[in-house]
Order: sequence, then C-alpha cells, then structure tokens
Amino acid sequence: PQELSNISWAYGTAQVPHPKLFEKVANHIVGSKSLDRFKPQELSNISWAYGTAQVPHPKLFEKVANHIVGSKSLDRFKP
Repeated sequence: PQELSNISWAYGTAQVPHPKLFEKVANHIVGSKSLDRFKPQELSNISWAYGTAQVPHPKLFEKVANHIVGSKSLDRFKP
C-alpha cells in the first residue's frame, strides 16, 4: 500500500495525470477485498493525488469512503 500511495502522491504532486497509471492503481485498490492493509495516511495521499491530478475514479473514492465509514473507530485517523 505505501508504494501505491507514494507513486500516486508523486504524480499528483508533479500534476502529471498519467491516465493508464492512475487507472491501474485505482483498479488494483478497488479490486482489493479490504483496505485494512492501508494506513490512513496512505488512503489520504492516494485520494489527494487523484484530486490534485484531476483524475476522476468514482469507484476508488467510493471504496475509500466506504472503508472509512465502515470503520468501528476513527482513532487511527489522526489530525
């Protein structure tokens, strides 16, 4: 998960929307059974990268949102 987060973050920071890369990363995450392996910072970085690079992927955002909403506690999410 950290590697996917780092790659997404780097492209987002550089504002380089590489459609095939973003699509592959998003599809991999969406296809994951669970996002429990992802740390909150990694989910945050990935979401930020897609938003910053203006790469829409509604299924990715839905998966991340559902993971957060379904969490028993948000204690892992530090300000």
